[in-house]
Amino acid sequence: MDRGRRAYADIMTVPAPEDTSPTARHLLDFVFAEVWQRPGLTRRERRFVTLPCVAAADAEAPMRDHIYAALNSGDLGIDEMREAVLHFAVYAGWPKASRFNMVVDEQWDRIHRERGVPVPPAPPLLPLTTPSDPEARLSVGEQSFKDVNCLPYAPQRDNPFQGAGILNFVFGEMWLRPNLGMKERRLITVACVAFQDSPYPILSHVYAALKSRDLSFEELDEVALHFAVHYGWPKGSHLNQVIAEQKERVTNEWAAEGGAAQ
Repeated sequence: MDRGRRAYADIMTVPAPEDTSPTARHLLDFVFAEVWQRPGLTRRERRFVTLPCVAAADAEAPMRDHIYAALNSGDLGIDEMREAVLHFAVYAGWPKASRFNMVVDEQWDRIHRERGVPVPPAPPLLPLTTPSDPEARLSVGEQSFKDVNCLPYAPQRDNPFQGAGILNFVFGEMWLRPNLGMKERRLITVACVAFQDSPYPILSHVYAALKSRDLSFEELDEVALHFAVHYGWPKGSHLNQVIAEQKERVTNEWAAEGGAAQ
């Protein structure tokens, strides 16, 4: 418990709760003393799994607490946090992301009030780093889709969902934006598809995270555990099963390609 209290204070940047209920005790002596301390993922990387979980769960206090902790600790900068909100919006939905975004602004203001300094102005949105020409944008989106998903094909253009949505925005813009690296985007995406119960996206994004080597086998195992404690063991169990299946698939593909497994 002492270790858990110290870990909580370090991770959450506020004192540990005094609550003695079973839930609070095990939050400290398992979630914080054990899971957050494990090797395999850094504390910063664990933030990118935790934030989508609390934002999707509609749990106001945990969402405020984890956003505050991620920013107050310096593990995430405000530009990274805001980019994480946009990425979350694509994979978990704009209504939940709208609330996520509001809480980010509230906690960023709170941090600056506590420090007695003004909130700095946000950087300008324009110019975008992606093409403005529609044809070039779709072409970039097609290549980005192939690269991110580790697939030799891209969706058809002449469908609003696939062309205007997937190719033009999701892969023609969002996955290519600055302020988040590919590994961070993989972590957010895997967490989102794991709680969505949509069979193909969880399979495809776990596969791509492994096949690209953006996440190692050991790192993705750790993602499953961290996800389970923040979103629930049943969904964590399903994610763990998909990871095991995709490890086997990727290992077989690497063997056929003459590559080495991780």
